Amino acid sequence: MLDFITWNVDPVAFSLFGWEIRWYGILWAVGIYLNYLIQVKLYKNEGCPEEWTDHLFLYMVLGVIIGARLGHCWFYEWHEASELGLEPIQIFAWNINYRNPYIEHPLELLKIWQGGLSSHGGGFGLIVAAILLNRKHFHTGIDWLLDKLVIGICVTAVCIRLGNLINSEIYGNPTTMPWGFVFSQDPQVPRDANGNPLPCHPTQIYEILYCIATFIVTWLLYWKAKAYERPGLILGVFLLMIFVTRFGLEFMKLDQEAFEANIVFNMGQWLSVPFIVWGIYCVVHALRTPPKHFDFSKLKSKTTAKK
Repeated sequence: MLDFITWNVDPVAFSLFGWEIRWYGILWAVGIYLNYLIQVKLYKNEGCPEEWTDHLFLYMVLGVIIGARLGHCWFYEWHEASELGLEPIQIFAWNINYRNPYIEHPLELLKIWQGGLSSHGGGFGLIVAAILLNRKHFHTGIDWLLDKLVIGICVTAVCIRLGNLINSEIYGNPTTMPWGFVFSQDPQVPRDANGNPLPCHPTQIYEILYCIATFIVTWLLYWKAKAYERPGLILGVFLLMIFVTRFGLEFMKLDQEAFEANIVFNMGQWLSVPFIVWGIYCVVHALRTPPKHFDFSKLKSKTTAKK
């Protein structure tokens, strides 16, 4: 049996006209498209107008990408002022020693090809997109909308974490387990006294596994238990399975940024707490509310009307 696994996969899939096309970006696109296909199947099952999935796809793509980018730049890009060549900010009697370069250079937000997307930020972006989409087109309540969306998000998350694995990023603490990965391409990888890279927990794979498990549970809830008749139930189960597990898994992850070493829980854990509370509320509220069946047969699809 191997003592560890050496991981040195090239994150660049191919080059096109001088641009590097990375597996991470490809997997993001694949994950979003697979989610779209799942939504088409679920919406068709409930007899929704055909154009609803087109609206959903547009809002979903914009919401998750904008939210993921803003979330990363706001939550994870705080650095000591000295690292950025800046002076601390004094507010009243406090010296704020951490600065965020994106606040002073907001146009840098647009450079998503340089990396930097947050799953929690993507979650917040999807919530905002769901609220806007519900007000503009659906009028069913965001619980109904998100119940279906989160089933596909499990698949999208699997693709994203696979991209993180290929990028040799967001991995765990050093481990002596035989499935430990040596992420030799990352210059920040922990090293022993002799300078050799240490095997670490492949937490990307752990997250892939619990996303697959969440997909199976929510898929069965939808098709076998008809949980879509209790808006918010599938959403609540998803939130609890994903973010309770994420909270626990963060204990074995390396801090993404230096400032996290000075707080009780890391940023990923703090950002998971609101989702956990929301998940508890959704499950309790859905189970206390009588089943609801939406009849979309009276909504004539614009596509059908044109035919």
